[in-house]
Amino acid sequence: MISVKSVEKRYGDAVAVSGLSFDVRRGDIVGLLGHNGAGKTTIMKVMTGYLEPTAGAVQIDGLDVIKDRQAVQKKIGYLPENAPLYPELQVQEYLQLMAELRGLKGGKRAEAIEEALEATGLTARRFQTIQTLSKGFRQRVGLAQAILHKPDLLILDEPTNGLDPVQILEIRALIKRLAQDTTILLSTHILSEIEAVCDRVVILIQGELAADASLDELMSSAELRLTLSGAKDAQQVTKRLSRLSEVGSVSAISAEPGHISLSICPPSSEAEQGAGSADLTVLAERVHKEVSDAGWAVSHLARHEQSLEEIFRDLMSDHVSRQRAALNEKEAV
Repeated sequence: MISVKSVEKRYGDAVAVSGLSFDVRRGDIVGLLGHNGAGKTTIMKVMTGYLEPTAGAVQIDGLDVIKDRQAVQKKIGYLPENAPLYPELQVQEYLQLMAELRGLKGGKRAEAIEEALEATGLTARRFQTIQTLSKGFRQRVGLAQAILHKPDLLILDEPTNGLDPVQILEIRALIKRLAQDTTILLSTHILSEIEAVCDRVVILIQGELAADASLDELMSSAELRLTLSGAKDAQQVTKRLSRLSEVGSVSAISAEPGHISLSICPPSSEAEQGAGSADLTVLAERVHKEVSDAGWAVSHLARHEQSLEEIFRDLMSDHVSRQRAALNEKEAV
């Protein structure tokens, strides 16, 4: 549905997006995650044809955003971070205006407005002026205008920004309902937003691609967590497990007398490739047998599921380390 290839966007000497490439399949809900200033809004504006890239190309459903701008925009529903609403208009009046701008007329316009009002839960507020709505309902109005023409792709920039907890839950539920009929790309810097709504995540750090994977792939690590009861010496356990050919590394997470927690990883080559479930099952079976033979009781043995916060923190740390290394190399020259 979306193909982003080597996109770069510069503002003078400032680089907002650098060498960015990723794809979005039809029907996916993809989260564009990054800190403030990571380039999320910039790449979204490039996708919608609002900005032209300095280099690279974007295709939406096989159409080039620059060469076929209007055809692409007909396929897109877009909700910017600050929706351009007209506060003095009633909800229905605003949607009528947006429908006309989308080229919808007569019966098709009326039908589209009714469906958008129903989908966003605004039917009872159709004659209410936008300025009298809560921020959550104004976001719904923005979503309603974005889906009037039944777009193939819905692009949402920080859709829950500034909302209270109840409004956030309502907008999340609405996004999931809308995803039944359209592909959705939403940007956010809120980690819980991605976990609650998205199937996949594309992580940007300072305009560069840091990760692109499904949430399951990203959060499942090539690491086992083992907790033993009855073992008194963490060093003894670590030494014994390290002798196994299936084990690449063992490190103690906590070591209290009679209660030891360990992190166990496969050999580095397998870990770098991302050990699959079958590989970790073999490792877990081998570890379980070894500790059982030693007479230690296993309280917990399972694949470690990383939190999105841990992943993002590690990616940020790696990015900073690479930047420092590059700077040191440059200064050395």
